[in-house]
Amino acid sequence: MATPSVNEDHFFLEGPARRDIEFLYVFRVAAQFIKGFRKLHFVGPCVTVFGSARFDEGHHYYQKGVEMGAALSKLGFTIMTGGGPGIMEAVPRGAKSVGGKTIGCNIILPEEQASNPYLDVVITFRHFFVRKVLLIKYSYAFVVMPGGAGTLDELFETLTLVQTGKIKEFPIVVFGKDYWKSLQDMLHAMVEEKTISKADLHLILFTDSVEEAAAHIERVTGKKFGLVKKPKKASWLLGER
Repeated sequence: MATPSVNEDHFFLEGPARRDIEFLYVFRVAAQFIKGFRKLHFVGPCVTVFGSARFDEGHHYYQKGVEMGAALSKLGFTIMTGGGPGIMEAVPRGAKSVGGKTIGCNIILPEEQASNPYLDVVITFRHFFVRKVLLIKYSYAFVVMPGGAGTLDELFETLTLVQTGKIKEFPIVVFGKDYWKSLQDMLHAMVEEKTISKADLHLILFTDSVEEAAAHIERVTGKKFGLVKKPKKASWLLGER
């Protein structure tokens, strides 16, 4: 049986409902955003890593996720993922192996997705769109490991925000050339059909190298945006600590 949160989204997306019910839905969404803002405000500059929940620790891409987490943590970034298993576990696992900081933005699903044990901060959301906004809001770079429909959704949401100027041209790294070959071919076909511009291809780095990914992120965030990794101070007036 689906959880109430899933039923709530299902009900809301079916079409018009009573206005008082829709108002309460919006209020609950706003409360989730506020909760996320308060909990994540002091996490420091993040890199968000997207990827499949279905790879176990013996899989090649899980091991690459561990390496990716360690490499990005050594640059001084806080590592943010969706908080579940698979790649979402591998990357913070790598980060913790070198003393890095980790954040998990988990989601309530019909089949419960438990948080992995390598997270310093965990926040659980009821709605995918709230979770996705928070994963993007606090990050200065994005790494897309092999994954499924959810990973594609996160990639193209981020790419669209960069392409349309809604966020800065933060680096987007797509890891796993063989896995993503069809995607790369599709993007080139879009250029041929003029549905995207050739310049849009430069918004993504496709690579098989953890070292190249980390170096690209360090170069762009440092030289292009002058990112200085200084922690924010809590305000006692806002009840923060």
